[in-house]
Amino acid sequence: MTIEAGQIAPDFTLLDQDSNPVTLSEFKGKKALLYFYPRASTPGCTIQAQGLRDSKVELSALNVVVLGVSPDTPKKLTNFVNKQDLNFTLLADEDEAVCKKYQVWQLKKFMGRESMGVVRTSFLIDEEGNIEHIFNKFKTKDHHQVVLNYLNSK
Repeated sequence: MTIEAGQIAPDFTLLDQDSNPVTLSEFKGKKALLYFYPRASTPGCTIQAQGLRDSKVELSALNVVVLGVSPDTPKKLTNFVNKQDLNFTLLADEDEAVCKKYQVWQLKKFMGRESMGVVRTSFLIDEEGNIEHIFNKFKTKDHHQVVLNYLNSK
């Protein structure tokens, strides 16, 4: 089954950067930007996270919470949050189960090599828990602006 806008967002519980369990359905009543990224503290992921960090006030004003998901450990996420002064929740999907549920765990090709990994994708989940929009075509440095442009156009 393909993940598409309009369907109910698959629920899950993952540990955050402080090893606390976080369940997606806890955010009903708010919009959630669920963004999947390959690995904490890598250049592209850092630029993407910094853009979201710097847009927190605007996103909060639009009733949006940001949840970043990667196959990192909570400890790696803690280091990433601290080093980049991130002001949103990161979630550890160490067994890639949630990445697979959202169909972002895919075969990737880089410099002639193939490997399985996270295809950078974001899901905007509405206040009722439905997938409102899927962002999968953006540059890491523009991700936050693409999201804000979409939200402000509504």
